[in-house]
Amino acid sequence: MTTTIQQLKDFEGQEVTINGWVYNTRSIGKIWFLILRDGTGLLQCVVVEAETDDTIFKLESELTQESSVTVTGTVRKEPRSVGGFELGVKHIDVHQIADEYPISKKEHGTDFLMSNRHLWLRSKSQNAILRVRHQVVKATRDFFDDNGFTLMDSPILTANSVEGTSTLFELDYFERSAFLTQSGQLYGEASAMAFGKIYVFGPTFRAEKSKTRRHLTEFWMIEPEMAYCDLNENMEWAEKYVSYVVQWCLEHCQEELNVLERDTASLKKVVPPFPRITYDEAAEILSKKGVDFNYGSDFGGKDETIISEQFDRPVMIHRWPAGIKAFYMKRDPENEELALGVDMIAPEGFGEIIGGGQREDDHDILLKRINEHGLPVEPLQWYLDLRKYGSVPHSGFGLGLERTVGWICGTKHIRETIPYPRTIYRIEP
Repeated sequence: MTTTIQQLKDFEGQEVTINGWVYNTRSIGKIWFLILRDGTGLLQCVVVEAETDDTIFKLESELTQESSVTVTGTVRKEPRSVGGFELGVKHIDVHQIADEYPISKKEHGTDFLMSNRHLWLRSKSQNAILRVRHQVVKATRDFFDDNGFTLMDSPILTANSVEGTSTLFELDYFERSAFLTQSGQLYGEASAMAFGKIYVFGPTFRAEKSKTRRHLTEFWMIEPEMAYCDLNENMEWAEKYVSYVVQWCLEHCQEELNVLERDTASLKKVVPPFPRITYDEAAEILSKKGVDFNYGSDFGGKDETIISEQFDRPVMIHRWPAGIKAFYMKRDPENEELALGVDMIAPEGFGEIIGGGQREDDHDILLKRINEHGLPVEPLQWYLDLRKYGSVPHSGFGLGLERTVGWICGTKHIRETIPYPRTIYRIEP
């Protein structure tokens, strides 16, 4: 029976075969131990001289870290072993003896680890982070699918900007220019007018020359859009979604979070309702803390950290100065200087994980905003059409997958939350 380490609990007392790689070996006289990894976990395999032939027993001196092997043996319960089980080895097939592995237990520099990212993924911590990422994606799909949202795929190649023209990746597209998408939002709005409630989930690109721990040039966004939805309802969806994802991970990622030594006390508090404050109230918090903040500008990373420290769960900041928000953001009917936007700030200094708001639904006002922002009208004509054929109040938001995974894992740099990160200095491996 070929199985995985993760499934061993179903085969206690049975003989099984597991394919994997050597994580470590150690010996004590006539017994040696092979720690095997197979991508689903780690397993202690016990090789006893009296229970195997000489060829198998002598492999201990030949096997190197990351050598590929197939191990056959009997599953035994062993509470002291990782995973609670071990394998009494009967046979080992060796597929390849690995060269000396470049990543050792000693400290390595960031550049070295990123240059060897294709190998670093095999480490316990990196493996754990990306398993949490997998569960965040699963929880995301379950949440939106179970709440009547339809998944819609937005194009990666577009003719227009979403978040301004300064961060666009431009490329030749036959005899014209095209751009890598900054967001699936505009197409999500069109889809919401057809399906009511949708979500877009895919890669997005920003040509930002930023070297902070919170930025990548390629990252993934989850972007729900809802017809007949105002800002308040939008914030309700945001807090329900984020709470669902966090609680799911607490339930299903306990082993991974333990590997990462993540203190989950703060995560357990991530349940609705989340605190909601206006931009003005957030600016007042900074003023009281003695921060020299320029009112009317966006919050920086340190500002977000100070604001989030006043609350025990994510905080939503709404009603922003219209001048710093995108052209599609609807204005507050009670104050034309404010936009009906919302940002969600994660606790513990992890910063903004959600940006969204209510969209402008009036054709003439939207056209005016496009012109005010100096954007070309022709590539956005289809977007303007949405306001001519059954326009309704509608809202949505975008959640950055990598920032959210970083927060849940307690990982301080976003580059560890995506398999192969892209930054201004790195496009390989």
